Amino acid sequence: MTTTVDHPVPGGTEDAGTPAPSVDVSELGQVLLGHWADVRRETRRMLLDERLHGREELGLPEQRERVLGQLRLLVEHGTMNRGLPREYGGDDDPGGNVSGFEELLLGDPSLQIKAGVQWGLFGSAVLNLGTEEHHRRWLPGIHDLRIPGVFAMTETGHGSDVASIGTTATYEPAAQEFVLHTPFRAAWKDYLGNAAVHGRAAVVFAQLVTQGVNHGVHAFWVDLRDEHGDFLPGVGGEDDGRKGGLNGVDNGRLHFDHVRVPRTHLLNKYGDVAADGTYSSPIASPGRRFFTMIGTLVQGRVSLDGAAVVASKAALAIAVRYGSERRQFNASSDVQEEVLLDYQQHQRRLLPLLAETYAMSFAHQELLHRYDDVFSGREDTDENRQDLETLAAALKALSTWSALDTLQECREACGGAGFLTENRLTSLRHDLDVYATFEGDNTVLLQLVAKRLLSDWAEEFRHVDMGVMARYVAGRAAEATYHRSGLRKLGQTFRDTGDMRRSVNALREESAQHALLADRVETMVAELAEALRPTARLPREEAADLFNEHQYELIATARAHAELLQWEAFTRGLRQVEDPGTRTVLTWLRDVFGLRLVEKNLAWYLSYGRLSMRRGRSLDQYLNRLLARLRPHALDLVAAFELQPEHLRAEIATGVEARRQEEASAHYRRLRASGHAPVKEGASRKESVTSAAGAPGEKSPGQQQREKRERRPARPSPRPSSRRAGHPDPQAGRAPGPAAGTRPGTGTAAGSPPGTQPATEPATVRAARRHARWLELRPLKKAAKRTARAAAAPDEERTVSQEA
Repeated sequence: MTTTVDHPVPGGTEDAGTPAPSVDVSELGQVLLGHWADVRRETRRMLLDERLHGREELGLPEQRERVLGQLRLLVEHGTMNRGLPREYGGDDDPGGNVSGFEELLLGDPSLQIKAGVQWGLFGSAVLNLGTEEHHRRWLPGIHDLRIPGVFAMTETGHGSDVASIGTTATYEPAAQEFVLHTPFRAAWKDYLGNAAVHGRAAVVFAQLVTQGVNHGVHAFWVDLRDEHGDFLPGVGGEDDGRKGGLNGVDNGRLHFDHVRVPRTHLLNKYGDVAADGTYSSPIASPGRRFFTMIGTLVQGRVSLDGAAVVASKAALAIAVRYGSERRQFNASSDVQEEVLLDYQQHQRRLLPLLAETYAMSFAHQELLHRYDDVFSGREDTDENRQDLETLAAALKALSTWSALDTLQECREACGGAGFLTENRLTSLRHDLDVYATFEGDNTVLLQLVAKRLLSDWAEEFRHVDMGVMARYVAGRAAEATYHRSGLRKLGQTFRDTGDMRRSVNALREESAQHALLADRVETMVAELAEALRPTARLPREEAADLFNEHQYELIATARAHAELLQWEAFTRGLRQVEDPGTRTVLTWLRDVFGLRLVEKNLAWYLSYGRLSMRRGRSLDQYLNRLLARLRPHALDLVAAFELQPEHLRAEIATGVEARRQEEASAHYRRLRASGHAPVKEGASRKESVTSAAGAPGEKSPGQQQREKRERRPARPSPRPSSRRAGHPDPQAGRAPGPAAGTRPGTGTAAGSPPGTQPATEPATVRAARRHARWLELRPLKKAAKRTARAAAAPDEERTVSQEA
């Protein structure tokens, strides 16, 4: 399925004698689907059912009801059983559950998010924060959709800062009830899926207060509506209305006016209140208890990371297929327009994003394995949970931002066709917009990642004696001197002098790329740690100010760390590929990803002395060569995503553009063959060619005429002159004179009107004779010039000596 290109690809292989590699699409597809490939394929087969597809033309109420009906179809298929414990009819397969959930985006992102609210947030909160009594009481109804639910954490006034939410749950021992109350408008629960219409119950997060002590945020089961869909006493709410995307989800607001719930409705896995109001918890530290509770809900971030990867794959499958068929402009032929993806700039637009999506895909597989290890109980330790939360925060931030960038670039790369709703790119872009801010604002998530990096750095030096610390500081100073004084760059420049290939070879090695990316992260972390060291001794306000002064560097450091993780995952993913050709192509793709990261941050590498100017300049050239090598494999690389037309549902990805191009080519071929093609303005008929797409490989009349002249047999060379070199005979080598009876120099018969041609000598013969004479005289003229220069040389030497 390798792409056919109209022009030879420069730099197609490392060695001109080596056959070009090919991609084993089947093997690569299996590698990309990962450990839960069967689950993903099963979900994709289910999504061929058009009842699970989004309908853009529906109004808001109709969209919401359609998506609710789609959830019922999922229940019928048994799709949402995988994550439930076996005692409740599930498969106890956390990784498989998330894998299938991510694929729902291909049907309709609203379906994916509403399913995520019902089973991934609402159901998971009961499963992970509740105890056996809660599981037995509510999980069956959540599973079969008899209890559509709401996950009520975010408030209008507090989104990312969950610890500061305003809703309270105050315990009354006499009644053995909690009283939930919304004390002010900013404490309304907001942006909640299922809250506007369908939700019957909610897991509400509130500040637990008992015996006058606030024990922090805890989760409570609260009934919202009766069997008729009306709010219960004390519960109120509003509809969020139409949004920028995901309009199949009924988002809304909730507020509570002294709503009473039984003591047993506290989801008490990590904190409980006895009948007399005594609070107890297996985790003594309030801070650690809070982060442990929140950490159990990491599934949302894991699944959004995977869904962003799926969206990027879909967008690139559409744009690369369209770019491989769409033709524009006659750059190299009068009758054949250029394929968009043959343009270097189009390759620059799409292929680096393809490399980034592959990196995201391999990184997500590793994240999913860690999630499954923890939530299956196989490796459920505090350290592993912390690592999982940090990794999920880092990858979710990068993948959701990247998906938005990819969708926008693919939309633009498809021109006006990309802007049509029927081709899905704009709809996907709108639906995924909120991915950057829900389940944790990306900027806040990266700040959490940076803090974890700093705490790990501090832990490394916690038990180090002063001698080791002094050697570390001295080493850092020497390293800075080496890098920033120019010594490192001077060494690179010296080694690379005279050959740009040496610069390229130094950058394309796997170890060199890793060293550049890892060194940047380590340097940034160390500089941040040194800059923020005084915060431990400063007053709170001053410490906060110092931290804020370095917030930009914090985010940049976390992002660099996440990019390194993606590159390392891509490199490990390469080792899963057995086919040599596929591994070669994927290595080029990995190199594009790694070197694009260096190119994006080239100012840092230059200013910190990690790269010389020569190596920095060689990046552009080598990246362009890599993209040219990847160009013939672009269709294979997106075919490995295994997305069917029913998954993409974009007309421009169905081959319709290729059929349109062929129809236009056939039309113009017939027109040229008929001899009735219109003449270009200002051109003679024989020079005019209709500028339009021809058949692949078709040559213009001008090209055909030139090739015909080149195929003519060469005329015999004239006899050499008998005169000595330097004094050529004016008559030597002259073409035969005019035939008897013709006017000299004209080729016309004597007495004939000028401009008429004898029947025996057509114009083509006359033109050929003139060209042959020019070829004969050319060496004689060069010899005459050399002789003249040689004769003038002694005179010039005498003149110079006289002047001296």
